[in-house]
Amino acid sequence: MIREVTIVPTILSNNKIDYRTQIERINVFTRRVQIDVSDGIFAPTQTLDITNVWWPRNWKADLHLIVAKPSEYLDTILKLNPSLCIMHAEVQEDLMPMIKSLKEHGIRTGIALLPATFPGDVQNYIEEVDHVLVFAGTIGMQGSQADLMQTEKIPLIRAMKPELEIGWDGGANITNIRALAHADLDVINVGSALSQSENPAATFEELVAEIDKSGVVL
Repeated sequence: MIREVTIVPTILSNNKIDYRTQIERINVFTRRVQIDVSDGIFAPTQTLDITNVWWPRNWKADLHLIVAKPSEYLDTILKLNPSLCIMHAEVQEDLMPMIKSLKEHGIRTGIALLPATFPGDVQNYIEEVDHVLVFAGTIGMQGSQADLMQTEKIPLIRAMKPELEIGWDGGANITNIRALAHADLDVINVGSALSQSENPAATFEELVAEIDKSGVVL
């Protein structure tokens, strides 16, 4: 039996109008979302500035910081009060003070691992956070192809902290979501498969139905 898997739509936008449009399109079928904030330094693309980020009050927002210096965003994050704040393990600053500050304010913490990052190299972070995001696409972009070899990290992470929530980000769609759901994940973030759909609500239901199918996973 596979874990209960949550499909979480991802928002990545570089302007206020598109950002609001994306929220309105998915608000009819979800209450949990991942919002990507990119500074154009850690990743080549730059999104809407974090000071313009918002979400409906009844949402649980996972804030994914694709930024070089997460500590510079701390005050704004505390004001936004997301359910979860995910930072990249590869940044060139010690994340432990940031993790501690977020926890003290009741915000769940997470780290994201880029494809080249081996879980054992960041075990100190994995043991401290509530969530690990296995990143398997192109950083700062939607619509990339999923690197399914990244699923090999999941048992390594699970062995370090069995109760950890493990998420996937990168290329999830109708062709691979069932295989991902059987890879011992808790969360599958979905970007372009929903944002580029003419009917995102129907696509979301198709993804859920695909996960629920029984039979052989190829």
